[in-house]
Amino acid sequence: MQLIDAHCHFDFPQFDGRREAELEQARSLGLRRLVIPGVRRPDWDSVRDTALAHNGLFYCLGIHPWFVDEHSEEDLTELRRRLAARPERCVALGECGLDRLKGSLEVQWAWFDSQVALANEFGMPLVIHSVKAHDEVHSLLNRRQWTGRALIHGFSGSFQQGEKLVDLGCFIGVGGVITHPRARKTRDAIAKLPLEALVLETDAPDMAPEGVPQGQNSPRYLPDILKALAEIRGDTPEQLAPVLLDNVSRLYGWSGADIGE
Repeated sequence: MQLIDAHCHFDFPQFDGRREAELEQARSLGLRRLVIPGVRRPDWDSVRDTALAHNGLFYCLGIHPWFVDEHSEEDLTELRRRLAARPERCVALGECGLDRLKGSLEVQWAWFDSQVALANEFGMPLVIHSVKAHDEVHSLLNRRQWTGRALIHGFSGSFQQGEKLVDLGCFIGVGGVITHPRARKTRDAIAKLPLEALVLETDAPDMAPEGVPQGQNSPRYLPDILKALAEIRGDTPEQLAPVLLDNVSRLYGWSGADIGE
């Protein structure tokens, strides 16, 4: 099986000194590509350099809602400048979005709106962080008449919220949350949403699957997420993997023939 981790913070210091070992193990389990999101301007160079240092790694540039207070209009100008240059292996704008549990949703809204506008301007996919704000994310994308591709990363909403986002053309990120039996609402939603809208992600080192200590998540656990997805949907991993590979390829604009190169 060929697997792609659609969202993994592989630049984080938790992986320092062991990136090669983690990649080697993940690749032995089927990992072919991995996408690193950008969250703060001071980290953009590190995100890029981490991706370019390894085959099969790609990245995004964006301003995460947790860190908007650290940024200014100058940073949006720099984001536009970098994206306009169409940098090698930069496949999306993100991680951007809204988080009701951390910071001011009102302040985050303006930053999210600006980044949606940039993605529209450059025809790039969006990687969206949405926590307790799925309805607001839908409202903003709808108001912006979004018709592009977007990943709702780490989805943990209801089936109804997921369905509305899928109807806008969004992909739904499936991560370690579904491996936890207590996450009934999310498991139920993921079981019912169209398979063609789902993509696998780890969010490593965070969003750990069941049995993995917090902060120690890794791309090598992607097959465990696939296994949990197969169980809740009543399929086999072998049945799901090709569809999920096609989904993430459509999200990031890749040709299926290129995967694994």
